[in-house]
Amino acid sequence: MDQQLTTVAPSLTLNLSDRTQLNLYYEYVNFFSDPLQTSALRLSDGSLTPRDFYAGYPNLNSYNFTNHRFGYNLTHELSDTWQLRNTIAVVLGTYKDERNYAIGLLDDRFAQIESFDYDYFRNNFFGNIDLLGKFKTGAIAHQLLVGFDANRYNQSTNIFQNTNLPDFDLLNPNYDVVSTEKIPAFKNEITIQSYGIYLQDQIAIGDQFKLLIGGRYDWIAYEEEIGNFGIFGDTIDNPVQDSGGFSPRIGLVYQPTKTVSLYASYSQSFVQTTGFNPDGRTFKPTKGTQYEVGVKTDFLEGRLFATLAAYQITKTNVTTPDPVNPSFSIQVGEQRSRGIELDITGEIMPGWKIIASYAYTNAIVTADNTTPVGNRIDGVPENQASLWTTYEIQKGRLKGFGLGLGLFYVGERQADLANTFQFGSYLRTDAALFYRKDRFKSAINIRNLFNQDYVLGGFTFRADRGSPFTITGSVSWEF
Repeated sequence: MDQQLTTVAPSLTLNLSDRTQLNLYYEYVNFFSDPLQTSALRLSDGSLTPRDFYAGYPNLNSYNFTNHRFGYNLTHELSDTWQLRNTIAVVLGTYKDERNYAIGLLDDRFAQIESFDYDYFRNNFFGNIDLLGKFKTGAIAHQLLVGFDANRYNQSTNIFQNTNLPDFDLLNPNYDVVSTEKIPAFKNEITIQSYGIYLQDQIAIGDQFKLLIGGRYDWIAYEEEIGNFGIFGDTIDNPVQDSGGFSPRIGLVYQPTKTVSLYASYSQSFVQTTGFNPDGRTFKPTKGTQYEVGVKTDFLEGRLFATLAAYQITKTNVTTPDPVNPSFSIQVGEQRSRGIELDITGEIMPGWKIIASYAYTNAIVTADNTTPVGNRIDGVPENQASLWTTYEIQKGRLKGFGLGLGLFYVGERQADLANTFQFGSYLRTDAALFYRKDRFKSAINIRNLFNQDYVLGGFTFRADRGSPFTITGSVSWEF
């Protein structure tokens, strides 16, 4: 497998005056992979095809994208207590994606292969302006934020199907197959235009209570033009959907001591769901409601911080892959996640830093027309934990050198909403070696140190494996 990644990211900060600062940035990213890593195939006994086995046609698998990201952040202090901020961000991307994958497996031997060429671009334009200020009403202190943002996203795609491909023989693979004919599958153009206004007030009542009240209203217009649907069915023209929604947010913090804070929060979310059902109907917006309570504290004289939280999130109109046709998605009724999260971060001693987390998640289907209520949400582990720790030498000739070690555990996950089978748990170990001096930084990062064979996710008879032992290097200089 040949992979190439090129990144250039210069930035420039200008102090236009004592109260005005402008940050300009640009990022160029180009990635190429030939061929792409293919999914493993799951056999009838639950085993996977060997790790070094390429289950597909490499001549028809490649991926190349180029992204240009640029913009600015402008901050102007109107006074000692009021600040005006403005941001413009643009992302322009072009993609060429040629891939094939199994759509069926016969007798644990013959994989039916489907192959498509995707040629598309994605352009995203975002801008916002807001006003941030601090003031008092009597003994009550306020930090007020009010703003407006706008976003325009455009994607244009042309898709061709490689036809007349033979079934792939797992026992006698032939990797010299090439496409004999390409036919138009479909082309489409998606435009999403959104506007939002938001208002938030963080209120401090004495030294122990803080109250956050806020919300935003979004207007979203989604339009899709589809033509030459070809092999997928009849032509569908101009599905259009306009949506709007209010998302409130409220939170309360009580600080009984300087090192302990208790908090509770409630929020709602509104997200336009892009795409369409197999019959061409556009999706309804996805809505979410979240409740959370927790405690935050610090130890070792403020060097170590810990947060323990319990939450419930209920989502409606959730999209999931269509089990009948993975090229499309469907909307199930309702899903609910309840869980507990523990996070610990800080510096135990000079140079020795730690980031640790644990999450217990009970994510289930609570309403659906086809999936049994109580089934676990696919891809969500019940238990997940991580530990990342680094030590950087503080004195002497080796000052600036450091070592890092990480452990990442992911528990068993359901492979589909029907809960027909599970992907096993895994423990991955990462490591790092780095050096920092003034504005110079360099690092060698090792992913999957012990070359564990594990599955990230997938569905039915396909599974996506995690990357094997991988070493990457980086060098940077800040001007």
